Amino acid sequence: MTNVSSSHHVQLSNAVDSIAPSGIRRFFDLASSMDNIISLGVGEPDFTTPWSVREASIHSLERGLTAYTANAGLIELRREVSRYLDDRFQTEYDPESEVVITVGASEGLDIAVRTVVNPGDEVLIVEPCFVSYAPLVTLAGGVPVPVPTFMKDDFAVTAENIRSRITPRTRALMLSFPNNPTGAVMNGGALQAVADVVKEHDLVVLSDEIYAELAYDEEHVSTAALEGMWERTILISGFSKSFAMTGWRVGYVCAPEPYAAAMLKIHQYAMMCASTMAQYAALEAMQSGQEEMEEMVVSYRHRRNYFVRSLREAGLSCHKPGGAFYAFPSIESTGLSSEQFAERLLLEERVAVVPGHVFGAGGEGHVRCSYAASMSQLEEAAARIGRFTARVKKES
Repeated sequence: MTNVSSSHHVQLSNAVDSIAPSGIRRFFDLASSMDNIISLGVGEPDFTTPWSVREASIHSLERGLTAYTANAGLIELRREVSRYLDDRFQTEYDPESEVVITVGASEGLDIAVRTVVNPGDEVLIVEPCFVSYAPLVTLAGGVPVPVPTFMKDDFAVTAENIRSRITPRTRALMLSFPNNPTGAVMNGGALQAVADVVKEHDLVVLSDEIYAELAYDEEHVSTAALEGMWERTILISGFSKSFAMTGWRVGYVCAPEPYAAAMLKIHQYAMMCASTMAQYAALEAMQSGQEEMEEMVVSYRHRRNYFVRSLREAGLSCHKPGGAFYAFPSIESTGLSSEQFAERLLLEERVAVVPGHVFGAGGEGHVRCSYAASMSQLEEAAARIGRFTARVKKES
């Protein structure tokens, strides 16, 4: 091992130095070192990737299809993505010039932010939200501006809240519905009201729709499908959640050609292309994975109904999430902070959840529980959470 000269001064960029590591990972790492843990912490399906999808990847290797693809991804896959989005969500994209296959939706978010944000630009971020949004804006030189949502509104964002935070420096709005961590959905008139504000102020929308298929009570409405929104929306999605393909790392971004071409430039320098064998797996998922996806949705809906009811019976207020696979109960009645609740629940009852504050200041007073776990695990977790909550309330 080479010794680093003591005279060298480590020099990090200010942007990197200013962002904290993921708060989710801290609890995940702590839980992984303990026995008899029920983890409701990581946002990952408990289903295995469908066999036909795995087999397609194996077959691509057997045929020696191991070279780079086009930077934008396999044209067959882009055509399937385009067809699928048009059929299901009425969003039409040219597979030749308006679809880019990415290394997961995470890379899609990164290149979308870097495509539209200049240093000093403000980006409105609806919170609570996925932990990467604000850091990605910061790394691009932008200024993240939180727009809070509240349980009394089922965590839907209001047009008034967005309008009140717009300044001359506002460049873009980041939306994620169905939402991680709250499970909130935005459909119909409420989303149209947000779109009207966006058009009024000529903003770009970065719409993370990775959970679009996991909507339980009504069909997801894509931001890009609203009147006048297609030309100002970058749609980010992927295969991780709906097709149980988290480890494959395949996603996509879709946008009008000027935005797509700019994102492709960043992608080709940073990544070259997404994994070839993973792209063939994603192609198979698009072509044959719909039935298994629907079976997952039915199962998640059943688990949601059970788990939310159990949390309420344990004395925790919890809105009914319309999508994704997270419950976001309020733990304020216990008198504990979200960090204290999550840490004590882990240490005392061996249940891992994520403290709400890691998803933005508006998440404090809540914890995120993923119900993408087996029913037997959810039943045991509910019993442990009920026991813990009763004990904590007695203490106070």
